[in-house]
Amino acid sequence: MSSRPPIIINRLDAERLQRLIDQADEKDRFVADCLEEELERGEVIDPEEIPADVVSMNSQVQFTDLTRSRQMIRTLVYPHALAATEDGISVMAPIGAGLIGLRIGDEIDWPLPGGGEARLRIDAILWQPEREGQFHR
Repeated sequence: MSSRPPIIINRLDAERLQRLIDQADEKDRFVADCLEEELERGEVIDPEEIPADVVSMNSQVQFTDLTRSRQMIRTLVYPHALAATEDGISVMAPIGAGLIGLRIGDEIDWPLPGGGEARLRIDAILWQPEREGQFHR
């Protein structure tokens, strides 16, 4: 990957994500490996210390897929919450995994299964649990 800005991850999210990675089956292995690389390079901090401009789990994010010139608003969720979240994107989906820990204005080159790549930019965080005082969701 050519561009990887520093990322910040909520400690509780990091623990839950590691469990997801450890349980990933073969069809999810590509995304799980990419997500694990992100966890390893990320700065893991307590939920109360997460800055308001960082994408954490359950954040509603406005972002642009610069590769496809497409802006989207999605809520980053765990796979089990996908069906219950109208605008949800799973953290185990190729694009979803690329969002975690980024800050508003960050751009990242994110690998896609099959050898492609997406360039993602965080435009806004419309809702973030930590900003709302929800530290243990």
